[in-house]
Amino acid sequence: MNSIAERIIKHKKAVVIIFALFTVISTVAQLFVSVNYNMVDYLPDDAQSTQAMKIMENEFTASVPNTRVMVADVSLQEALSYKEKLSAIDGIEEVIWLDDVVDLKTPLEMADEETTETYYKDRNALFSISVRAGDEVEITDAIYELIGEDGAIAGEAINTASSQKMAGTESFYAAILLVPIIIFILVISTTSWIEPLFFLTAIGVSVLINLGTNIFLGEVSFVTQSVAPILQLAVSLDYAVFLLHSFSDYRKKTTNPEEAMLLAMKKSFPAITASAATTFFGFIALTFMKFEIGSDLGLNLVKGILLSFISVMVFLPALTLLLYKWMDKTQHKSFVPSFTGIGNVVVKLRIPSLLLVFAILIPSFLAQSNTSFTYGLGEQPETTRAGSDFLVIEKAFGEATPMVLLVPRGDIVKETELVQELEDLDYITSVIAYVNMVGSVIPPEYLDESITNEFYSENYSRIVINTNQGTEGEVPFSIVKSVQEIAEKYYGDQGLSLGESVTLYDIKNTVNKDNIVVNVLTVVTIAIVLLVTFKSISIPLVLLVTIQSAVWINLSIPYFTNSSLVFVGYLIISTVQLAATVDYAILFTEAYQHYRKEMSPLKAIVKTLDEKTFSISISAAILSSVGFILWITSSNPIVSSIGLLLGRGALLAFVMVVFLLPALLLVLDKFIKKTTYQANFYEEK
Repeated sequence: MNSIAERIIKHKKAVVIIFALFTVISTVAQLFVSVNYNMVDYLPDDAQSTQAMKIMENEFTASVPNTRVMVADVSLQEALSYKEKLSAIDGIEEVIWLDDVVDLKTPLEMADEETTETYYKDRNALFSISVRAGDEVEITDAIYELIGEDGAIAGEAINTASSQKMAGTESFYAAILLVPIIIFILVISTTSWIEPLFFLTAIGVSVLINLGTNIFLGEVSFVTQSVAPILQLAVSLDYAVFLLHSFSDYRKKTTNPEEAMLLAMKKSFPAITASAATTFFGFIALTFMKFEIGSDLGLNLVKGILLSFISVMVFLPALTLLLYKWMDKTQHKSFVPSFTGIGNVVVKLRIPSLLLVFAILIPSFLAQSNTSFTYGLGEQPETTRAGSDFLVIEKAFGEATPMVLLVPRGDIVKETELVQELEDLDYITSVIAYVNMVGSVIPPEYLDESITNEFYSENYSRIVINTNQGTEGEVPFSIVKSVQEIAEKYYGDQGLSLGESVTLYDIKNTVNKDNIVVNVLTVVTIAIVLLVTFKSISIPLVLLVTIQSAVWINLSIPYFTNSSLVFVGYLIISTVQLAATVDYAILFTEAYQHYRKEMSPLKAIVKTLDEKTFSISISAAILSSVGFILWITSSNPIVSSIGLLLGRGALLAFVMVVFLLPALLLVLDKFIKKTTYQANFYEEK
């Protein structure tokens, strides 16, 4: 470490220039990284949705109807004209309307009323369309231009388009709110007006390089694009604070800035390494998720933590030595209030703190495992055009979600029986298949391809199933399960379903399995890092109990408030909160261990609380601010839920480290001494 630090200091100008070049290149490179909003792409290869989508792409020109378009106050003929115009829009692969399920040459009064009112009701026409993935913004804009202000769009395509449009704006709003707050928090914690800019520059450079290196991945998920940069900034800002605070301390002991920086790098290296390692290995657990949105975010965060660590240990020392005179010129008096006395207060509350936490811990653990979850993007806020459109369509026609079933082509009799059984299912409003739309007695070979291509490919038969339910929940998932069971009865594992509700059902099944793997890996990897750091069996357990308690209490709140939680957010935050906030416990315990070698447990705890509460509160305030600002600014339910959970989780972790951890360290002092290698704890004579 000594020789590396000396080289960095010697070649400080070259280091700053190299990092500046990489930052510029990365800033340009990130413009060529595409963002993927399609959740199907992140499902594992063995999921039904994934297999069925591949077959659809290879065998059929049309895809699954994923959007509903309503045109108000039109006659049947006008509606048919709109259908033609919608079909002509580039990117709309299929338009299904009343004429596809009912013969319009006969009076509507003679047709099935439920079927008719699915598509045409009170002079409102509702079209079910398939929108090409990747071009949702351009296609929905073209639809709005066609249908005007009185028309409405609802469904997967408009939700995706709205999220894409808002992503850039919301990131900008988040940055505008976040940067001043972080600067304010850092100004309070330092004695120089310009020092916070050094922190932000060091971490900002690593964030930009991380975003630019995503060009080697080709694309990132919308969750990664929205969450990773801000989360990287919040989690790794502590590394820069550790280094520069240490540098300031050594400046008081030596007049040579380079010597002070060399000593600061050596002293802060173990603390920064331990802090980065727990976060690094915690985020690695996310990369093992089979639902690859989690692994995509995990890979970016792991890469980000590594780059932040390098930036703080290489770039920040070089930058500081070039500009340290500005730090001297912009000194201000300390704004830090005295925390002396907080230790005595906390120590007096140690028994009530323990009793209170353990009283709510079991209910919290049970509650967080019984929370109701959602798995998709959900609907847009009512204040947006997409949100108000959804309400308009729902009021006029109710909810509706289409599915597509693919079965092997060839056996007309079996297909007829299958369709009849599907039509008898609850919540199914219509089934569109060759055998009931054209007729099972007419061989497809005798008809024009324009008619048969809608239903048949070379190897598969395509059946469109319309339901009167939403995309997810107990009933929609039971419909998916029933359809899959019926298809399996006739065709075994060759019958495949797809559609938004099927995708969400697959996500549900995938992430439920991911939950166990990710949580176990997170706890085990962090425990190993803590074991190596503290050379103790008991200290990792104490620290993990402290932070895991905060995680369980955080995740139990939706259950007690009777609100549903986006599962992807729940799964990611159960890892991220533990990985990001265990640093508070490490910082506290390292100081306690140091003082415990010189004084009794009680005195060591009081001194640690008096000295470290402020430092921990600064870290918690930054991470909490990041979380709450993500929650406030994002209209994307997944990103918003991650923000809320992160903001609340950081505050809970702070409370646990300040109140529960000292109590545990005091109560378990003798046990910790016996289970820690070369503890060398002070003993009163």
